[in-house]
Amino acid sequence: MRLLIVEDEKRLALSLAKGLTAEGYAVDVVHDGIDGLHRASEGAYDLVVLDIMLPGMNGYRICSTLRAAGNDVPILMLTAKDGEYDEAEGLDTGADDYLTKPFSYVVLVARVKALLRRRGGGGPSPVHTLGDLKVDTAARCVFRGEDEVTLTTKEFAVLEQLVLRAGEVVSKGDILEHVWDFAYEGDPNIVEVYISTLRRKLGATLIKTVRGAGYRLEAPR
Repeated sequence: MRLLIVEDEKRLALSLAKGLTAEGYAVDVVHDGIDGLHRASEGAYDLVVLDIMLPGMNGYRICSTLRAAGNDVPILMLTAKDGEYDEAEGLDTGADDYLTKPFSYVVLVARVKALLRRRGGGGPSPVHTLGDLKVDTAARCVFRGEDEVTLTTKEFAVLEQLVLRAGEVVSKGDILEHVWDFAYEGDPNIVEVYISTLRRKLGATLIKTVRGAGYRLEAPR
């Protein structure tokens, strides 16, 4: 999943980005409201963590502008303010949840995961099963039959993009957008490297290459 953090406190933003990256998300960070609105409007994000007090444009305006444009990306608002009025105003502009600073990082991660589950319509532990392959995207566990397969964070993130669209063709560009952040300037063929590793760990026939289009996850036989 790809997340956008719009937060002008740079130390906090980078700390959140580092933690959420370790959780397996691709994370982009911007520090002002105008850039945040542009990124949220143009990027394929699964969730936005949005501060209210921002230079250029505040979080309320960003949120209401996105909603007016029909953008339904889940938004978790952050603010140093508190009180029922501030929370109500944030939710009235279309935010999905609200967190007052200072907050526990564990609570933020829990809120992020809950919003992502809600958007996907999944339960508390969404388990995807294809033949003898079982992928738990909440516990971040992968099994072939009774055997657990150990994957790195990035390997799991690539597999997650495929399993969420099992049977469909997922392009290399889609995988890059959701697994690597916008600052990535390396070789786009990095996706092929991870696909090759997943085939080695999970079975050579599990992920099919659709020439010129991308990859398709098929149920193992």
